[in-house]
Amino acid sequence: MSCIKIREKKVIKRLLLLLKIYPWAIPAIVTLGILSSVSEGLGVSLFIPFLQNLSQTSNPTVSDNALIGFLNQFLSTVPTSQRLVVIPLFIFGAIVLKNCLTYGNSVLLAWLNSRISHRLRSRIFDQLLSVSYSFLETKDSGKLLNTLATETWRTSEALGVLVNLIVSSCTTFVYVALLLLISWQLTLLVGGIMLLISLIIQFVTRQSKALGQKAVQVNAALGRRMYEGLAGMRTIRAFGREPYEQKQFDQASEQVRNIFMKLDTLSASVNPLYEVLSALLVLSIMVIALLQDRTALPTLLTFLFILYRLQPQMQLLGGNRVKLLMLASSVDDVMYFLEPSDKPYIRSGNLTFSGLQQAISLDSVSFRYNPHDKPALHNISISIPRGKTTAFVGPSGAGKSTLVNLICRFYEVTEGEIYVDNHPLKELDLLSWRRHLAIVSQDIYIFSNTVRENIAYGRLEATEAEVIAAAKQANAHEFIMQLPQGYETKVGDRGIRLSGGQRQRIALARAIIRNPEILILDEATNALDTISEHLIQEALNTFSHNRTVIVIAHRLSTIEKADQIIVMENGQVVELGNLQQLLQLNGLFAKLHRLQYHHSPA
Repeated sequence: MSCIKIREKKVIKRLLLLLKIYPWAIPAIVTLGILSSVSEGLGVSLFIPFLQNLSQTSNPTVSDNALIGFLNQFLSTVPTSQRLVVIPLFIFGAIVLKNCLTYGNSVLLAWLNSRISHRLRSRIFDQLLSVSYSFLETKDSGKLLNTLATETWRTSEALGVLVNLIVSSCTTFVYVALLLLISWQLTLLVGGIMLLISLIIQFVTRQSKALGQKAVQVNAALGRRMYEGLAGMRTIRAFGREPYEQKQFDQASEQVRNIFMKLDTLSASVNPLYEVLSALLVLSIMVIALLQDRTALPTLLTFLFILYRLQPQMQLLGGNRVKLLMLASSVDDVMYFLEPSDKPYIRSGNLTFSGLQQAISLDSVSFRYNPHDKPALHNISISIPRGKTTAFVGPSGAGKSTLVNLICRFYEVTEGEIYVDNHPLKELDLLSWRRHLAIVSQDIYIFSNTVRENIAYGRLEATEAEVIAAAKQANAHEFIMQLPQGYETKVGDRGIRLSGGQRQRIALARAIIRNPEILILDEATNALDTISEHLIQEALNTFSHNRTVIVIAHRLSTIEKADQIIVMENGQVVELGNLQQLLQLNGLFAKLHRLQYHHSPA
């Protein structure tokens, strides 16, 4: 039981941190809740004088009751003959006021919930954009998607549950105060029995915490299955694995169904249990009290009516506590992801980058993806001069793409320093640095938008004429005009409606429209057919003129005109020079050159 209370306090504390965004919200909700409860309590209490007048009896036996004394004083100016009309009007007015306040509270909660939900989603997405690649690479894509799409909703739902818990507590407090004023003896008896009912409910719903944690896990598994099913559709169909994938998806979906069925069943058991046990309580009190004093019927009926109105609030308290425990794992998941202290970030510097003057230099740079892994790069010291083409070659796993990722600052170096002219790269403002870069890679990402929007992504303010000019320069205009809606054609998820060469030319047009000072080509033509490669290489030769170009290539024919070629192996630089110098060294580059030119397939 103590573990449950600790868990409850922990989740409430975390949710209250979210409410700090609007510090006035909790006082406003509590005030409206109390006023709503007081107005209803007053309306219910007026049934005592109403029933007394209805039976045309006085009630001297309860004259010392503070509540009844207050009500009699309140109605003292109303003639007895008019009370049967006036009191119902007061009761109706109290009901109207109560419902207006309740509506106001509901609107306030909806307003609060919608804004905090939006803020949560926005902060999660901002975290995804800000956190280092090294963190994202260790996380499951399906779980990240589930956190963003599902767990944020469940966290905002938990926030609503907490607010309802606060309102229910206020209402319960008012009703209990009224019951004490009517009869403190009966109230203590009822309180003891209600505590027993609450303990029974907690015992029945003790599995809620474990089920809530399981719900997060199976939801994440289903999210991963959905993501992989959509992303890997071509591979699934190519290998004829539709039945296998269907079976895997059905199993994941079945787990979600079973867990949420258990959660719903557990949650649904709270109200029936409360109602049955409470009905037994009310009937028992009525019988006992009437057997002792039948003249106290008006007071007893009002006591029971208030008690009856208290039951839903007690049910809400119990039900919301259970629901809060069920949603605790979702809150933990979201708050963990938002916690910045245990995650790596690429911190921006303050120095605005206005352009490369001399060179990008790597001074004794080493890098590990994980502290316990062997270095992906080891003691790299090279210079990439401005306005020249520098090519990186070497076998797979040599560290070429890792080096480019460090230059783009997708990762931080483990040892050493990267300099841009005479300034450490980490001191440069990140956005201003990347604004001077453009990347065209083999695994390019095409957004599920129109062709025009994909090209203009390189420079969002580009005009229609500039988009077309960039497409022409990338040798893409001709095939774009043959598409059903030309530049307004939607290309599908990841550009699925386009061929590899077409996607690559759109990516090149995106880089061209950016007009970057530094162009990075990461195996941009490796997976293309000869015609597509020729078209892209032709466009690149024109566009690369007077730019600083960094090329990673397996096809050595694409880098023959490079000003310098850096040969890498096992994370180290093993050779450096131009084409003729490297061939004369008769080392690794010469070996790779012979393999491609003398043993290539016909």
